[in-house]
Amino acid sequence: MQIMITHGGLARTRVVSFSRMQLSLAIAALVLALLLASGAVYHFIFLKAAREGWPIVSQLVKLVVHDEIAQRDRFMRENLDAMAVKVGEMQARMVKLEAMGDRVTGLAGVKPDDLKVMTAPAPGPAASGTFRAAPGVGGPYVPLDHPTLDQLNLALQGLESQAEQRTDLLTFAESRLFETRLRALMVPNSRPIASDVIGSGFGFRTDPFTNRPALHTGLDFAADVGTTILAAAGGVVLSTDWHPQYGHLLEIDHGNGLVTRYAHTSAILVKAGDLVKRGQPVARVGTTGRSTGPHLHFEVVVDGVPQDPAKFLAAGPAPALPALAQRTLVPTPSGPLGTH
Repeated sequence: MQIMITHGGLARTRVVSFSRMQLSLAIAALVLALLLASGAVYHFIFLKAAREGWPIVSQLVKLVVHDEIAQRDRFMRENLDAMAVKVGEMQARMVKLEAMGDRVTGLAGVKPDDLKVMTAPAPGPAASGTFRAAPGVGGPYVPLDHPTLDQLNLALQGLESQAEQRTDLLTFAESRLFETRLRALMVPNSRPIASDVIGSGFGFRTDPFTNRPALHTGLDFAADVGTTILAAAGGVVLSTDWHPQYGHLLEIDHGNGLVTRYAHTSAILVKAGDLVKRGQPVARVGTTGRSTGPHLHFEVVVDGVPQDPAKFLAAGPAPALPALAQRTLVPTPSGPLGTH
């Protein structure tokens, strides 16, 4: 770009040349100067006019500022109203969650005293300097027509506190339910063998070897030699020793003083110390020891006292072990156990 400068008549004409880069820089510098000038005018003239109340300029500035503030307030109000609706929905969900939590804790067997401890209000400072319990508060949140930001913050803090409390409560209930499930898995209420033929039940009977009355301390399941024997519940293998009366004897410890015995087996598939689960193959039917033919002699022992296995197998869900032991404890016979 070239610019020609003349002074008339006989004066010499001067030519000034600009490159594109120089022209761009000049335009940018001009724009920056205009921006700085407009900022200076706004700061020193319009703001000063608004503060000092100049007749015309101050009115224009107030109209512009008022319109901006009104738009900002309207935007904030719309957002606060939307937040209030969301907070109301969250509060309604918290009420449903609280009701669900009460039902779950009831199913888990959580005591009301435990709930009182978990839901006790946090101590707050009293006027005398000591600590006192804060008064109970609650109820559903009802959004205001025009909620303030402070009101929404308080509502959100309350929801956060309730959510933390419900989470702790449900976690506690989950642990109780898991404990109950584990206890059920450790109770021998599954049939140890796929056989419906019961040779002898629990109780007194005529001993097949002596023909005298004797206590039979288990259930005899008739089956062929080699039939798979399953663990009636999960537990730890206690022993796999030979017994002169039981023959090849497998004992599984299920905890809480509860042991199951699998007698007269032809083979034992596990060893002492192994962890077994319900339904796992643990032995095979035989006729070892004091036996008249192939069968499984199945026993349930609580704290060293034989129990009626039929009650456990018929119970399905886990029975209460202490109460069951009190109801069905049978004195241990003084002589050798009669099995066949």
